[in-house]
Amino acid sequence: MNMNTATNASSRTAANAAGRSTRRSRALRRVLAATSVTALLSLTGLTGLTAAGASAATRNVYVSNLRGNSVSVVDPITGTVVATVPVGSFPFGDAVSPDGSQAWVVNNGSDTVSVIDTATNTVTGTISVGRLPQTVAFSPNGARAYVGHFISPGVGGVDVIDTGTDTVITDIPVGNQPAGIAVTPDSSRVYVADFVGTQVDVIDAATNTRIATISAPGARTPNAITISPDGAHAYTANFNSSNVSVIDTATNTITGLIPVGSGPGSIAVNADGSRLYVANENANTVSVVDTATFSVIATIPVGSVPTAVLVDGGTVYVSNATGNTVQFIDTATNTVTTTVPVGSVPIALAQAPAALPPVVTGVSPDHGPETGGTVVTITGTHLTGATGVSFGATPAVSFTVDSDTRITAMAPAAASVGAVAVTVTTPSGTSAITAADQYTYTYVFAGFLSPVANVPAVNHSHAGQAVPIKFRLGGDQGLNVLAAGSPTATRVNCATGMPVGVPTPADSAGGSGLQYDPGTGTYTYVWKTLKAYAGTCQVFTLTLNDGTTHVADFQFS
Repeated sequence: MNMNTATNASSRTAANAAGRSTRRSRALRRVLAATSVTALLSLTGLTGLTAAGASAATRNVYVSNLRGNSVSVVDPITGTVVATVPVGSFPFGDAVSPDGSQAWVVNNGSDTVSVIDTATNTVTGTISVGRLPQTVAFSPNGARAYVGHFISPGVGGVDVIDTGTDTVITDIPVGNQPAGIAVTPDSSRVYVADFVGTQVDVIDAATNTRIATISAPGARTPNAITISPDGAHAYTANFNSSNVSVIDTATNTITGLIPVGSGPGSIAVNADGSRLYVANENANTVSVVDTATFSVIATIPVGSVPTAVLVDGGTVYVSNATGNTVQFIDTATNTVTTTVPVGSVPIALAQAPAALPPVVTGVSPDHGPETGGTVVTITGTHLTGATGVSFGATPAVSFTVDSDTRITAMAPAAASVGAVAVTVTTPSGTSAITAADQYTYTYVFAGFLSPVANVPAVNHSHAGQAVPIKFRLGGDQGLNVLAAGSPTATRVNCATGMPVGVPTPADSAGGSGLQYDPGTGTYTYVWKTLKAYAGTCQVFTLTLNDGTTHVADFQFS
């Protein structure tokens, strides 16, 4: 290496170190302000952190310990730390994948993401990302992860990671110091809270481009963001304004500001969207906000410097940075019920999303023979992990889970014709029965038998002549297989086939009605045609009580 090259390399290293130091001091200043001078000096000397992922089975809570260089894995049932996972330097933010199999931890000091297997609570991979990463979020569909980081003075970035390959596929420039990221329930848009930039960026997830920027003078330094379950609102915790922004995601505008405690640094919304929980770092409290009135209805005292808040059902979890604890809050009483010691400076919390019961939104085809064997595509949501598919009370012959939104199943045989509900069962429950999941079992109708030809053929007959209409239904189904008012005859235009009359009863010869021959398994209905049919075309329509309709075309002379 020549002298000039060495000098340039040294200059770049020094510049990068200075930029890193400045950036880190901004990112950590809220925690540093609450520590002693000795602790502050220790922080600036760098420490490592680890991240842990919530178990898909127990849905553990993963706590990133900023100065502990670790992730504490907390069992929410026992209120104890069940594992401590070493990760990279300065673990700052974490998230658990939608399926609960992995926890990702962003390491602010090492510019990486640690990937933790939640089944074993061990780091199984490391992903290099942009400088000084601070926050991470998964898309609800699990296909992408988004990591906020530093690009250059005044400019932040969001790395888009393909979770299938664990590779960064693009880096999207955003505002200064992206501190919080949230993704809409349909995974279509990404909202980024820029702490220093004092704005919220809106990213189109399909094109990976920024499509809007949201800000207001009264909403300074948004540090965290969450989105309502219905996707209609985004909420930011504005640290220096001590309030919460209400963002209408349809218009991407701030429609309200809710005063909370001093220094709100984290925010979470409950499953039905009715409550917000805001951790106020300077006040050592959690504000409870009613989203119907956008007002604070309770203020809960917690530990020292609450940096993160997470809500799961009837429990809110709060990490206290200088208290080195995680506290459990009962949402029914808004009181702290449990305090769990964790690692040094717990700064972020993550848990696998609550598993939702499956929902069936469509069945195609929606009918098939009662003998079964029809391959049916079931569409819906939350179908991953399906343990059973049933047609009525009968399990499917077989099924394959193609994705979280599709299952392919083979219909079993049915004891009788008619509609049944197709339901899917997962560990989270069984899909509710709706009109969208109906599947109709039908008779095995293979067409009309001789002497009647099936469409598109046209049967030629003499008006007034008796025509034997024969068919089979896969055995003796009884004589009540005809729907009320069936069969009928409708006059049509011989050239176009368009109706020129209304359906009229197609009476049987001598009132004989429907007959069944067990020897041949054949049904016969002798249609006594009218002499008035002469010179016309008629469509004979046979409607069965399984809801199916079968037609034959006739031209009379």
